[in-house]
Amino acid sequence: MPCVPGYKSPGYYRAPFGIIERFFKAEFKINLTYVSRKYQFYILTLILGVAALFPFLLLAAASIAANWRFPLVLPPELSLRAWSYLLEPSSGVPAAIGTGLGIAAIVVLLSVLISLPAARIIALHEFRGKRALMFLLILPILSPSFAVATGSHSLFLRYGLTDSFAGVIGSHLVPTIPYCILLLTGSFLRLDTDFESQARSLGASPLKIFRYVTFPAIAPGVAVAVAFAFLISWSQYLTTLFIGGGKIQTIPLVLVSFQRSSDDAVTAALTLIFIAPAIAVFIVVAKFLKNEN
Repeated sequence: MPCVPGYKSPGYYRAPFGIIERFFKAEFKINLTYVSRKYQFYILTLILGVAALFPFLLLAAASIAANWRFPLVLPPELSLRAWSYLLEPSSGVPAAIGTGLGIAAIVVLLSVLISLPAARIIALHEFRGKRALMFLLILPILSPSFAVATGSHSLFLRYGLTDSFAGVIGSHLVPTIPYCILLLTGSFLRLDTDFESQARSLGASPLKIFRYVTFPAIAPGVAVAVAFAFLISWSQYLTTLFIGGGKIQTIPLVLVSFQRSSDDAVTAALTLIFIAPAIAVFIVVAKFLKNEN
């Protein structure tokens, strides 16, 4: 049986559960040897679920807690003060959410539009200097964010793009475009161009070829690229601070300012607001990829 493709030995499935058995036996003196694999799987799922949700539950509890100080295990009283304050226009949070989402949406659109032709050329054509170009693409990713933000600020200051939406969007494109190109290059490497040739021979226009042949083949890569571009733009702090000069307020900037105020409830509530769009994007992309598969 070992020569059969896709065959996994019994030890392959027992290994994770063997770790669980040894952990529970060593830490809690609980012997899971005689527990069925089905229930061991449920235990593993429960442990991973609790570990993943615990930080969010802790933030949710802190956002509605009042006077929750160490060593209290539970908050002495509950209050919606933090949430009611953050939802008021005077707090600046609703405006920062709109600004951040608007910038992220534009960055996503421009990143994908610029990356699609670039990724296709890199994936399907050989040319001199290709490796050097790939190195230059990943250079903004490898470089420290402070160095990238400082260099972008010097360049944008020369062209009068600081303290503006255009400048902030341009600074966000510096890290997002390389990510999108690298992700889409992988999708184009798996593209069979013979299908495009067949559609072209049947009289299909370039737009119809892209819509009905090329795009469905690279759609999973585009979805992942969109997710990465959104998350990178949404979470940018240094570049937004340097290029925006404090005039362009997004959630990361507001979050840091509230965090320095030592108001734990407001900071926890704002952290959940900051995380929510990222989780929503991941859910949408995961569902799309599942449907594609």
